[in-house]
Amino acid sequence: MYHYTESGLRNVWLENGVTQRKTAYGVATSIQDVDGLHKVIGRTLAQQGHLTGTEFRFLRKELDLSQHRLADLIGTTEQTIALWEKHGKIPKTADRMLRAIYIETIDGNVKLKEMIERTADLDRKEEEKLVFHDTDHGWLPLAA
Repeated sequence: MYHYTESGLRNVWLENGVTQRKTAYGVATSIQDVDGLHKVIGRTLAQQGHLTGTEFRFLRKELDLSQHRLADLIGTTEQTIALWEKHGKIPKTADRMLRAIYIETIDGNVKLKEMIERTADLDRKEEEKLVFHDTDHGWLPLAA
């Protein structure tokens, strides 16, 4: 059994798919299909209960999201994401959102992630004025 700490997770062990050989610099380790391995680790994490901080970070990194971008997507701060990853006290809504985004993305259906990104990009200032006008076809927003 190989303890796969390179993933950033302490509880991942590989039964096979690992080749080790001695070199002049120490033991070299080769793992078959690392991308496939990370997908199955991610799916397993996303389909079980509440994530730990390190599991949350693993999924975020697998989605290629910075702490800053994830914070923008879920409506919090980069510092908050860093604290969640360090201490593991992740709110259920953020935990569930990240797991849902991960599963949708690896299944090839990025519509959920795109919808959340569009919503985050649409965030507006509170004082922004909304103007509407009445037409023969009903009320419509006034084009900016």
